[in-house]
Amino acid sequence: MIKWFSLPAVLLCSMHFCFGQLQYPPTKKIDQVDHYHGNAVSDPYRWLENDTSEETKNWVAKQNEVTFKYLEAIPFRENIKKRLLDLYNYERYSIPFQNNGYYYYYKNNGLQNQSVLYRQKGFNGAVEEILDPNILSSDATTQLTQFEVSKDGRYAAYSISRGGSDWRTIFVRDMTTMKNLADSIAWVKSASIEWQKNGFYYSRYPAPEKGTELSSKNENHQVWYHTVGTGQGEDKLVFEDPANGQRFHDAYTSDDERYVFLEISDRGKGFRGNALFYMDSQSTDKTFKPIVKEVGNFVYSVIGTTANNTFVIFSNADAMNNKVVSFDPAAKQGSEWSTIIPENDNNLLSATMVGGRLFVQYLIDVAARVFVYSADGKKQGEIALPGPGNVDGLAGKDDDKYTFYSFNTFNVPTRIYRYEIATGKSEMFRTPKTDFDPDMFETKQEFYTSKDGTRVPMFIVHKKGLKKNGNNPTMLYGYGGFNIPMTPFFSASLIPWLEQGGIFAMANLRGGSEYGEKWHEAGMFEKKQNVFDDFISAAEYLIDKKYTSPAKLAIRGGSNGGLLVGAVMNQRPELFRVAIPEVGVMDMLRFQKFTIGWNWQAEYGSSDSANQFNYLYAYSPLHNIRPGKNYPATIVITSDHDDRVVPAHSFKYTATLQEIYKGKNPVLIRIDTNSGHGMSNMMKSIELIADIYSFSLYNMKQAWKKSL
Repeated sequence: MIKWFSLPAVLLCSMHFCFGQLQYPPTKKIDQVDHYHGNAVSDPYRWLENDTSEETKNWVAKQNEVTFKYLEAIPFRENIKKRLLDLYNYERYSIPFQNNGYYYYYKNNGLQNQSVLYRQKGFNGAVEEILDPNILSSDATTQLTQFEVSKDGRYAAYSISRGGSDWRTIFVRDMTTMKNLADSIAWVKSASIEWQKNGFYYSRYPAPEKGTELSSKNENHQVWYHTVGTGQGEDKLVFEDPANGQRFHDAYTSDDERYVFLEISDRGKGFRGNALFYMDSQSTDKTFKPIVKEVGNFVYSVIGTTANNTFVIFSNADAMNNKVVSFDPAAKQGSEWSTIIPENDNNLLSATMVGGRLFVQYLIDVAARVFVYSADGKKQGEIALPGPGNVDGLAGKDDDKYTFYSFNTFNVPTRIYRYEIATGKSEMFRTPKTDFDPDMFETKQEFYTSKDGTRVPMFIVHKKGLKKNGNNPTMLYGYGGFNIPMTPFFSASLIPWLEQGGIFAMANLRGGSEYGEKWHEAGMFEKKQNVFDDFISAAEYLIDKKYTSPAKLAIRGGSNGGLLVGAVMNQRPELFRVAIPEVGVMDMLRFQKFTIGWNWQAEYGSSDSANQFNYLYAYSPLHNIRPGKNYPATIVITSDHDDRVVPAHSFKYTATLQEIYKGKNPVLIRIDTNSGHGMSNMMKSIELIADIYSFSLYNMKQAWKKSL
């Protein structure tokens, strides 16, 4: 059996534990003071917002030098990396999608940095390699982000991302010759690729000024139509609204390509929903007609059309747990809408329409349940799942005979099933073979009480037979925002932590959609403190039930979850031994000034509002670091190409914490190069996980035990 063991004291001393605080690179301060509604707020590290300046690049290099010197000295770091490499080295497949008799899918042989796209004719035909992203760049950091085949199967349009950026470039491939055409479309972001006849719709921003690509304000989102075989300069502008520059515009087509739908959202003004329009290509009137004319707080998305040309729509209009409705464009005014699947007590997480059936997924205490309905809303059955877990897929076209879905949970790798629509039968399509025994582990769902009495669920995963002695290294993960549920998932990266006797806990905090929009609203705007309270209460529960102790507890979260970690370690630093804020939103007063940050005002609010400034300032991680607190060992994670949550958030936060905190715990920042809001290839992901585990275990005074 694998056991933990403590590091010898002499080794601990060699890593500065016995000699006081690490020596960090000096960070200059400037005299920058901003005034918000009568409040003077200092921002001495404002210069770090210029992430392309030589001064900032030098600061990054020096910080990384300190960080990697620390990490490289941890004796078991390479052993963790080796185990991760073993665990990731298994064949993985994506859910297939169908076109003209071909099944397209992604496959990773094991340790390929990027998965490769293949296709085969039918279920048993010869396999063809279509596109290998690993050869698109020397360091394999170019990612294939979308691949869409035209209705007749003749062409495919695909987009790539370089170095982890959210910017995309679209190319076109002839699916007969398997060669690219000359077509190249730049400055694409927040866009689908939607075919209609001999071209496709896409969305983009005007080209930013040279050298400002990572800091572009991302304004005036436009919809264009590109005809295959032409240059981008010949594309047709379909829709724009420069007077409302922070709106998103996304166009998509019906399966028969007759209708073009246009969604318009305006989160920069605080609206959580969208307007919805349609254009009929068979009509001489080539303008968009309203289904929902004004942007508001309700979501509307077309998931299919019926034989009589009504639109099937997923919506939360007057339904906090969501519903499925229909809209008949030919009906008399006032009678266009009807309900297909009404709201019920559980959160309707998603709905798709394939082969004339509706597949609806509910979350019931954070476990997926999938039901099948006819197009007019008659329940036809439920898809039997292996247990509580996460379901994805169930997509396709109106005339598909089969659809596919995947299932996974914390200790079960992703299995893919084929579902025959006519019979309602599922069969295993692909199941992976991995280098661990899933039966070694167990997953429990427990409920705890938050500060205000709210009952909150939490998944707890560990080896069978674990003793509740308060001495188990534990990684507590959370997100709590943007209406995103944290459902059970499989990641090979969890297995080394669990094999060694560690616990992984994931709290289902308010702000997500685990229990519908009501749960989301309870964790946004001025109620954001509920999310932090839920996370703190999760930590207290784990300690109270003797799963772990403050000396053995690490907290981790990314993006909005990085904000969560930063806020919570300010409020209750004594609860945690290690803190890992990844690509976090750390400056809550200026987040809306960078790239796509204005989009988050619909979730957080804005410092431009006097009332919203008060609560943002009260929890902003950057602005609530206080002297005299014993902060946990901290490793901040970010990347140089993150153009979603710009690295300046993490830069300024780290500089401030290094300045103010005078204790012995390390405060490091790990800045990946040529990556974005996430790691840009598999090897980078493995190296990051190895560093997170190394840092966490080392500061818990634990080490890696190789023998079984």
